[in-house]
This record gives sequence, structure tokens and C-alpha cells, in this order.
Amino acid sequence: MSEIERDSMEFDLLVVGAGPAGLAAAIRARQQALKAGIELSVCVIEKASEVGAHILSGAVMDPRALTELLPEWASTGAPLHTAVTRDSVLFLSATGAREVPHALLPDSFRNDGNYIVRLGHVVKWLGEQAEALGVEVYAGFAGASVLFDDDGAVAGVITGDMGVARDGTPGPAFQPGMVLRAKYTLFGEGCRGHLGKALEQRFDLRDGVDPQSYGLGIKELWEVPAAQSRPGLVVHTAGWPMDNATYGGGFIYHLDGNLVAIGYVVGLNYSNPHLSPFDEFQRYKTHPSIRAHIEGGTRVSYGARAIAAGGLQSLPKLVFPGGALIGDDAGFLNAARIKGSHAAIKSGMLAADAAVDAIVAGRAGDALADYPTAFRASWLREELYRTRNFKPYMKRGLWLGSLLYGAEQLLFKGNVPWTLRNDADHTALQPAAACTPIDYPRPDGVLTFDRLSSVFLSNTNHEEDQPCHLKLGDEQVAISVNLAAYDAPEQRYCPAGVYEIVREPDGPRLQINAQNCVHCKTCDIKDPTQNIDWTVPQGGEGPIYNGM
Repeated sequence: MSEIERDSMEFDLLVVGAGPAGLAAAIRARQQALKAGIELSVCVIEKASEVGAHILSGAVMDPRALTELLPEWASTGAPLHTAVTRDSVLFLSATGAREVPHALLPDSFRNDGNYIVRLGHVVKWLGEQAEALGVEVYAGFAGASVLFDDDGAVAGVITGDMGVARDGTPGPAFQPGMVLRAKYTLFGEGCRGHLGKALEQRFDLRDGVDPQSYGLGIKELWEVPAAQSRPGLVVHTAGWPMDNATYGGGFIYHLDGNLVAIGYVVGLNYSNPHLSPFDEFQRYKTHPSIRAHIEGGTRVSYGARAIAAGGLQSLPKLVFPGGALIGDDAGFLNAARIKGSHAAIKSGMLAADAAVDAIVAGRAGDALADYPTAFRASWLREELYRTRNFKPYMKRGLWLGSLLYGAEQLLFKGNVPWTLRNDADHTALQPAAACTPIDYPRPDGVLTFDRLSSVFLSNTNHEEDQPCHLKLGDEQVAISVNLAAYDAPEQRYCPAGVYEIVREPDGPRLQINAQNCVHCKTCDIKDPTQNIDWTVPQGGEGPIYNGM
């Protein structure tokens, strides 16, 4: 396959991933080029079938960065329709709820001036703004591998081949991927991007920084009776169904149009391999204070996505020869604020400024040092600095972690002389025999559901006759270690039913139902032996979310 002749295209700036970061970078680059009166070719590739189709977030959006990027967004049709009208933070017990007085909420939990959005719709709109500025946006093109020049610098990417048979040979509809070359390439694949992960390893980008820490967010969109709709209401919860030692929390966002976004985030540093984030979310919806928001309604969509929650101390080096990491490919999400789109947009803008300045100066293929310099001087760095200890505090247990973080924020606004450390999530699992099994109730099909009916609502599709995009380093490890020691936790941490232990006469085996994959990347993060490598399937495949 490596000898296949491929068509080639060249650009000044190539962006991998049409999310908030990637599209903001492309828009900013074209804005700067037009302002300077120079020609600048900018291309964005996106693995989803259309821009926004793989986007999933809560989401409450801080418009600060969007206003910097497109000051006239409110008058040009940006889909920010639901202003936040009320914040509520609840601590749940099994049957009750206690609301935190508003005066005691840290600034990071306040949403004055923010908007509840369907982020996929916002991203689709950003794609339209990019194209109007002359950006070439190609959906359905997955960045499969990084292209390097003779000196080892990033020179672009190679998009994935189409029509490859399961055995790896070209099928009857085979179409080779393209070589896309650029003076600089920005990687904005989202959380745990597979090219970003490879670049971190190749260029030692994580040397001297903490491991990234992640959460798994699972979300449903419900249409509820008009009498239950409270547009602008934002509810965040902590406590039940998680125990005190396990980080997790829920969210309920009331949008216009009688829609309610409800979801649950489980920190992937949990220790009990019997835990199932999907089933914890289903159980969460049965709480009296939660079910009241959606009872009598209809579930219309489902999805899941890992989020990078490590904060400032887990950010890798941002640049390397020929390119840079932006958005959640680097880990800019602010877990304490439960939002990241504003951070992604700002990081894309900062990287684009550095790239355009370099191109104007006649440079190509070097490290964009002005990008991390600008980040260190930005409001984004200041914001992440103030909340950097949130996730490490929460590892100390719900009550102690909440008390310590609240005190740090209310008394010191995050300006304390200590920075707490993060550990790698995959090292946290304890042997199954040492942990208590969890008995999850059966779904009722009304308020709670199973995985397969949920995946159906994500519109996920993969061509069956193609190589599996979920690669095992050693197939035997799945049985000899994962099953033997941890009772095959991939059966439970995957929110899409991809992994299944099949019992056969000659012994158990791991079956991978790759067609179900919603591209959340949890398996790549949480696998205790780091034996699973998530790679891109054919372009255009995966979920098709409508404004998730």
C-alpha cells in the first residue's frame, strides 16, 4: 500500500479537524491575510461526513473568543439563541438534593453572559464563515498519517484510503488517499487525536509535563412537554450515583424549542473496573430531581465523547517543526468551568497568527515559537492557571475536593503557590477481585435505555468490509491480562458496546464490534495495558450528530 501513487495538493496552511479550534484558526488566517493584502491558501479537512457531524459537547458557551474572532456574530446568524438565565448546582444523595447557595459558587461555576448552544450547529456555522472567507473545507477526508520532509519536519498529512478490504488489500471500489502538503499544519482533531498522540510521541511533547487526565461525557438530547421547558436554565450536579471517591457529575441544559440536553461525565481515573459510565448515566436519570426535567419527554439523540480535563499542568509542548497542536488535541478544555469551545477558538486564533506571521516572513517547516509565547501572555493562560487544581482536588474525594477547590477559588481566586499533579488514568484501575461488583438495574425503555438502542440514535455507520480501526497491540493481552485481572473493563467503559467477551469451547476471546464505535476514544485512554490504539476509519464514517 505504501507504493500507491497518490494525487497531491499544496497549501500555505493545512488544518486537520473542522472543530471550533480548527475553523477558528482557518478563519483567523484568512482574516489576517486579507488584512495584509496577501494571497494565503488555507485548507481544512474533516473526517466526519459533514462539518459538525462529529461534534458533541454539553454545551454552555462563553462567547468571549467568538467575539474576538467574529465581532458581528450576533447579527450574522450565529446559532447562539439561548442565553443562560439561571445557574443551579446540586449535591445529590440517593433520594435528595441540596442546592449550593449562589453566593458560594466559585466564579468558574457562574454562567452570566454565556449561552446554551448545540455546538454542532455552531461549528457548522463557523464552517460557513470559513468558506465565505475563501477557506477550502473538505468533509469526509480523514487525516490518516502525518507527512514528514527529509529533515523530519511535519510537511502535511496523507488522507485515508477508501475501499480497502478487511484483509488490507485494495477492494473493487478502492480510492487512494491524497497527499496534502503545507508550509505549516495545525492539528485540531479534538480530544485524544490519533495524529496528535503520534506527534507527542515523536517529538517528546509530553516531556516535563503531567499526563493528561480525561473524563468520559455521555449525553442525550430530549424533547420535553412545553410545561417542563425552562429555556436558559443550567443545572450541574455532583454526588450520587458516584461514590465519594469517584469523580463524576451531571448536567442539564434547557434550550429553546422544548429541548433539554442531559448528560453525565465520569472521570476516567476511576479505580473500580466493574464501573460502567453508561449505566451510571442511565441510573442518574432516575433521581427524583433529575427525572423531573425529562419525564414525559422523548429521547431524540445520543452520543459520547472523551474530554481532556488535566488543565494547565497537563498541556504538552504546543509546537514542533512544521506544525502545532490546537484545541482539545492539546487539552485546552477548562474542566472547572465545564466548557472548552471558547478555549479551542482562542488557541486556534493564536496558532493562526503565528503561522501567518511566519509565512509572511518567508518561513516554512520550523516550530512556531510565537504561538506558545502568545498563549503565555493571553487571557486563556490566565484562566487555565486559576482553575488548574480543580481535577487534582477532586481526586481527593467529592466532599474534601469540593471544599478545597471552593476555598481556593473564593478566598484566593486560584492564585495559590502550589500546583497539584495529575496521574495517567489507565494506571488507576484496581484488580476486579479487590473491588465490589455493581448491580445496575435493567433499562425500562422509557427513561433508561441499553447501549445498542442508544447507538442507533447516534446515526453511527461504518463500512463492515474494511480493516478494523481499533488496533490491538497484542490480541492475547486482552484475555491474559484484561480479562484475567480486570474482568475485561472495556466491556463496561465503552459507551457503544464495541467490546464483547465471547465464550467459546476453546476459550474466551475479545470481539470488537467496530461498526458501533462513536469515536469517543475512551478505549485508547482507559485500557489498563494501553493495548488498544484508536485509528481513523474511512473518511465520512462514524456518528452523524445533529447539533449535539
